[in-house]
Amino acid sequence: MFLALREMRHAKARYLLIMVIMLLVSFLVLFVTGLAKGLAYANISAVENMPANYFVVQEDADHTFRRSQMTVQDLQTAKSVAGDANAASLAVQTSTVTAAENKLKVDVTYFAVDMEGMLAPRITEGKAVTNDQRGNVIVDRKLAESGIVVGSKLYDQATGLAWTVAGYTEDSSYSHTPVVYMNNTDWQAMRTGGGQGKTSAESVPYNVIALHGSSEQAHTITETLDQVEVITQKEAVSSIPGYSAEQSSLMMMIVFLFVISAFVLAVFFYVITIQKTSQFGILKAMGTRMSYLAWSVVGQVLLLSVVSLSISLLLTFAMNAALPDSMPFQLEPSTLILTGCLFIGTSLVGSLISVGRVAKIDALEAIGRAYA
Repeated sequence: MFLALREMRHAKARYLLIMVIMLLVSFLVLFVTGLAKGLAYANISAVENMPANYFVVQEDADHTFRRSQMTVQDLQTAKSVAGDANAASLAVQTSTVTAAENKLKVDVTYFAVDMEGMLAPRITEGKAVTNDQRGNVIVDRKLAESGIVVGSKLYDQATGLAWTVAGYTEDSSYSHTPVVYMNNTDWQAMRTGGGQGKTSAESVPYNVIALHGSSEQAHTITETLDQVEVITQKEAVSSIPGYSAEQSSLMMMIVFLFVISAFVLAVFFYVITIQKTSQFGILKAMGTRMSYLAWSVVGQVLLLSVVSLSISLLLTFAMNAALPDSMPFQLEPSTLILTGCLFIGTSLVGSLISVGRVAKIDALEAIGRAYA
C-alpha cells in the first residue's frame, strides 16, 4: 500500500479525475437504485404491509386481485381452516374521487376490509371506522397533497356516493394510487350505487381472501375449495399491474450502470498501467514480488472506490432530504450495503485486468524500452 499511496500523492490530478468519475457513477447507481425502490414501494406498499403471507384467488385470475372473485362461502371455508382471526376478505376496485373542497379529481383504489380484522388500516391521524359505521373512510396520507384532509368529503365519480374522511393511514398505495379503506357495508352500498342491483350472500362481494397461516393450511384450502389458487405474498406483489415491467426496466438500467462503471475503471487503470510499464519492469528487476505490485494496483482501486462511494452516499442522503415527499425515493440500509458492496466488487474485478497486464511485463524488455 506504501507504493500505491506514494504514486497517488505524486499524480494527484490524474487520480482525482478518476475519483470524480467513480463518484459520479456511484452516485448515479445509488440514485437510480433508490428511485427503483421508491417506485416499487409506491406500487405495492398496501399489499406488502399487510399481515398476510398467503392470498386465495381464483384459479384463472393470473394472480391478479381485480380479476379474481370470491364468495362468502369461500371466506367461511378459509376461516374454518386458518381461524377467524387469520382469514379476511378483501375487495379491490379502482376509481376516481372528487374532493368537495377544491373539486380536484384523484385516482384511487378502494380496499373494502373488515375494520375489526387483520387487514384493518393502522390509523395515524383521525379516528377509526367501525364495521357498522356508514359513510366514513380511511385514506392514505398521500391524498393530503391533493388538499384532502380529515373531515373532507369525497365523491365517487362512478356512483355519485359520498364519504367523509375519518382518518389517515401511512404507506398504503396500490398500483401507484393511494388506497381508500372502507368497511364491507359501504362496499355493498357502492356496488348497489354502481347499478349492480341488490347484493346478497350469494353474490360475489370479494376479490381476494387474505390468510396468515402455514403452508399446510394453504394446501388444505386449495384442496377444499374448487377452482381457487393460494399464492404467496411475493407472488401477489409481482402480479400487481405494471410492477414487474417497471422493475425489470429499472433493474436493467442498474445492471448496465454497474457494467459501465467496471468497464470505465478497467480502461482507466489499464491505460495507467501501460504508461507505467517501465517502472513496473524496474521494480521487478529489483526483486519486488508480484503480489506486492498486484496489491498496489488493487489497493489504489479499493481506496478510490471506498472514498468515492462514501462521498456519493453523503450526496445521496442530501438529495433524499431535498426531494419533495411526492418523489418516490427509498433507500434502506440493506440496499445501501448491497449496492456499495457490488460497486466495490465490480471495481475490484475491473482492476484484475491491470493486474494481469503487470504480471506479463518482462523486466529486461521494459528496462530496455525505458532507456531506448
